[in-house]
Amino acid sequence: MGGRFITLEGIEGVGKSTNLDYVARLLGDAGKPVVVTREPGGTPLAERLREALLASDGEVPPMAELLLMFAARSSHLTGLIEPALDRGDWVVCDRFTDATYAYQGGGRSLDQGLIRTLEQAVQAERRPDLTLLLDAAPEATLARRDARGSADRFEREKLAFFSRVRAVYLERARAEPERVRVIDASLPLAAVQEGIRVALDAFLETQ
Repeated sequence: MGGRFITLEGIEGVGKSTNLDYVARLLGDAGKPVVVTREPGGTPLAERLREALLASDGEVPPMAELLLMFAARSSHLTGLIEPALDRGDWVVCDRFTDATYAYQGGGRSLDQGLIRTLEQAVQAERRPDLTLLLDAAPEATLARRDARGSADRFEREKLAFFSRVRAVYLERARAEPERVRVIDASLPLAAVQEGIRVALDAFLETQ
């Protein structure tokens, strides 16, 4: 049996990095071989594209941003995700195409039909088997972002941008409730991780 593809999604400040490690640890404890990665990134080419996308100097037009995201994703899929899944590894990824719908479709107001066309062209039928959406109001998460200090080009966006991003994330969760499990990221970390554990245990029981 091939591996499984699990993604973590959410706006800035919801705790994806901390909980990515937690998910990987739970899967390891369940005896699953785990590969942890991120988007954009995961391969040398995709990491260079990430640097261009997040750079603080110079403006990246929304359409260029979208195309760079899918260019990085194509490299990521070919160079890391698909080989790992073929080996039987479980891939845990910090963001994937849901983020493109949310950030470029919602935040940048690009056409979601175009995003679907690029998704099909780049990914064929590959979709996450499980997505954990860490959800919290941007008013709360931006305070966490500001406390961290330095911010990249996305992290410096305003409240209205992240409100649009969150709305698309929640819209996708409502459309695909079997795949996308919403975790209340406004709760204390222990409660957030309990929600993640319950969602992951339920998924593991079906595999």
